[in-house]
Amino acid sequence: MSPLRIWIAASRPRTLPAAIAPVLVGTAAAIAETGELPRVGAFIAAMIGSIFIQIGTNLANDYSDAMRGADTADRLGPVRVTASGLAAPRRVLAATWIAFAVAVACGIYLATVAGPVIIAVGALSILAGVLYTGGPRPYGYAGLGELFVFLFFGLVAVNGSYYVQLEELDVLPIGLSVGVGALATAILVVNNVRDIPTDQRAGKMTLAVRIGREAARRLYLALLVLAYLALPVTLAMSDGPWAAMLGALSAPLAIAPLRAVQTRTDGASLNRALAGTGALLGVYSVLRATRGARGDPLLPSVQGALYDRQRAAS
Repeated sequence: MSPLRIWIAASRPRTLPAAIAPVLVGTAAAIAETGELPRVGAFIAAMIGSIFIQIGTNLANDYSDAMRGADTADRLGPVRVTASGLAAPRRVLAATWIAFAVAVACGIYLATVAGPVIIAVGALSILAGVLYTGGPRPYGYAGLGELFVFLFFGLVAVNGSYYVQLEELDVLPIGLSVGVGALATAILVVNNVRDIPTDQRAGKMTLAVRIGREAARRLYLALLVLAYLALPVTLAMSDGPWAAMLGALSAPLAIAPLRAVQTRTDGASLNRALAGTGALLGVYSVLRATRGARGDPLLPSVQGALYDRQRAAS
């Protein structure tokens, strides 16, 4: 593998929708409230920061699992660069802190526009990423990974993205964060269902190991159902933009990964299910990222804000 491919593999790009989706949804909720994107710089910084927190977490996981012996040659998932010898542990550790440093820089900028509470949110997110498989008592080894993913890649990330725009919280982003958190958690459930045999041998007591394959499969289904139920309930409770119900159009994309999780145990099928769940989260979130009653999409709103600022500057 070329050095570039090694580091792309280490960043685990299939998991990045879990970082992108909550920023899109939280920002779109702010646009729904105001009719425009209040802070385009905050949106860009939140997106970059979220992506690099995810990359840093993946690198920290790669390093820590290798050091603990949890990643072995019989692993069913994609290659881990530390355990396979593709990258030296010290280089992976250095890359981890570089990724987190980029996230910290974004957090400092966000603190200048939305207050110091964002620094605390960012610090807790980074700490959660490091301690997932690192530290003396990693919570990922104690069956708590799914809970932390739901909290940090759902509730915290969506509401944090909303907060940096308006410096307040509301029912709409809180409700929308439930669906995002559920699908982000489903990604981890697939990962842990796939790794049950090797995690058991390594003493890594993930939730899937603790409750067993069949219960973990039911949990995956429940998370998908929760994501799609949370959408209409949230919009009804918050009088939100019903154009966001477009997110329900992503439901057919859940069929293939759901079938694989429920029926397959081989690594190749479950790796495809993991990628499919990440794609589902991405499409679900993009379709929901609408503003106002008209349902104008988020991306043109960002482009329009950039154009308006460019015109004002000239």
